[in-house]
Order: sequence, then structure tokens, then C-alpha cells
Amino acid sequence: MSVLVLSDADVRTLLDMESCIAAMEDVLAALARDELTMPLRFVVRPPGTQLLGLMPAHRGGDSPLFSLKEIVIAPGNGARGLDPHQGAVLLHDGETGVLEAVVNASAITEIRTAAVSAVATKLLARPGARRVAILGAGVQARSHALAMRTVVDDPELRLWSRTPAHAEALALESHAVACATIEEALGDAEIVCTCTSAVDPIVSLAWLAPGAHVNAVGSSIPTARELDAKVVAASSLFVDRRESTVNESGDYLGAVAEAAIGPDHILAELGELLVGTHPGRRDETELTVFKSLGLAVEDLAAAALCVERARERGAGSEVPF
Repeated sequence: MSVLVLSDADVRTLLDMESCIAAMEDVLAALARDELTMPLRFVVRPPGTQLLGLMPAHRGGDSPLFSLKEIVIAPGNGARGLDPHQGAVLLHDGETGVLEAVVNASAITEIRTAAVSAVATKLLARPGARRVAILGAGVQARSHALAMRTVVDDPELRLWSRTPAHAEALALESHAVACATIEEALGDAEIVCTCTSAVDPIVSLAWLAPGAHVNAVGSSIPTARELDAKVVAASSLFVDRRESTVNESGDYLGAVAEAAIGPDHILAELGELLVGTHPGRRDETELTVFKSLGLAVEDLAAAALCVERARERGAGSEVPF
């Protein structure tokens, strides 16, 4: 028996943004139809800032699969020139349990996270929106620049980072404009992607243009926030999964504590928009927020697509196991 191993470079060759966006639409719609099984992620939090997340999922049907992403979050990795997300996605045959593949999780996480934001942007941004602000200049900011260029027609990209040199470098790479302040970047932006490691809110309601759509990506634990409570409270709030949001989102929990919102403030999951059970944006002036936390089913779908393509193309390494 052998196991297919797909490296970071393999994943980047096999998983293009456009195909990943389509895969995320399919898997989020399947989640809304209750065709997938996924518990909340389990997190190991030793003293310090690092943590280990375990994210299992199951897909039934004609090609059943179990998946498990094990991912270490190391916030200090940016200064080391490393992705803060380090780990692997394991794929097991859903009937026999045989381990079929080990896939680099850094690349999977980078690409599928931005692809889900692209799905949210397609569903929730105003038609014809072009002005895009991206906060952050790390792995996710780079991936979101690509994702926004994939789904937004002729976008105008603006970037801000707390490290100006990083913003300048990414702006040059992604054909964007580097901004000196968050307020300048947001300006009259119609689409906003927050991709930072902020612990305390950095986006104020007064800085957002009427009718803006916000993809809130950087905060994925209860103790980290990017959005002021007033932003969340004033928004039409959409999420990847309700259960994850009310248990794991610092942006949501902060607004619960400071602005007295509750679970009914969450209008819908993206999958509900995809299957047509919620209409999404209602008017041109509505502030929409998509709170992204990242789901195990997204990792399953992205890794499965990589494995399917790898076997078609003879990519990766088969290792005796």
C-alpha cells in the first residue's frame, strides 16, 4: 500500500484559484443540504501564542472520504519568512479507512480561504463593484489579491499593512496601490478584505463606505478581532457556519458583549445563498459582512480536487506506507 504525498509546490500547481472557487461553491452548497458531516474544530492551546487545530470532516456519496486537517498556527512565522499555518490534510477512503493522501495544508489553507472570500464577494458585493481594499500584506493578503482579481471585473486594488515596506512589495507584485493608513485604504472601497493578525479591532464603522461588502478573514479565534463591534452590529452578517461563528469568532463575540447582538443577527450561511434559501444583499446601501472562519469541509474539497488532478497528471510522490 502507498500514500500519495502532495507538497506545497504540488498543491500550487494543481489548485488554481478559479477551480478552487468552483469547488468551494459546490462544497458549501452541499453543507447547506446536510450532505456532509463536520464537528467543531478541536484546538490545543499550550502556553504561548501557538496552537494546534484538528479539523475533521466526512463526505458520503459515491466517493466517500474522511479528512483531517492538522494545522499549527504560529503567529511569529511571518518574521521568519514562513507561513503562519503549518500542517497537513489527511484523506482516508470513506469505506475502508485506508489512508490515501497527505496534502500540504499551508497551500490548501491559503488558496481555499481566499476562494471562499471570492464566493462571498460574488454573492454579496454590489453588482459592478471594483474598488477593493485589502488590509494586511502576508500570505492571505496575497491570495486575496488573486481571488479578487478572479471574480471582480477590472478591480482597483489598495493595500495597507502595519509594515509599509510589506505593503509596497505586495502592491508592486499585485499591481495595487499601497496606502499609508487604514482609513485611506478603505476610503470609498466597495469591497474590503481584512487579512491581518490583529488582536484588537482595526476597522471602524465610520471608515466604511455605504453599501460596502467586507470579507473578515484574519481573526479565527475568540480572542482576536479585526472589526469594531459597531461594524458587526450595523451589518447584514453572513458566515460560513453558524455553529463555528457563535463558538469561535472574536469579531462576533465582541459584538455580542459590546453591542448586544445575538445569534439571530446572523442572516445566513453562504451555502444557504448558494442553494437559494436566502436572497443575500437586499439593497445598494446595505453593509454586508462575511465572517470567515474556515471549515474542515473546505479543506476536504480542496485536497480531494488536488488528489484527483494529481492522479490524472502523475503529480506528487507515492510513498510506501
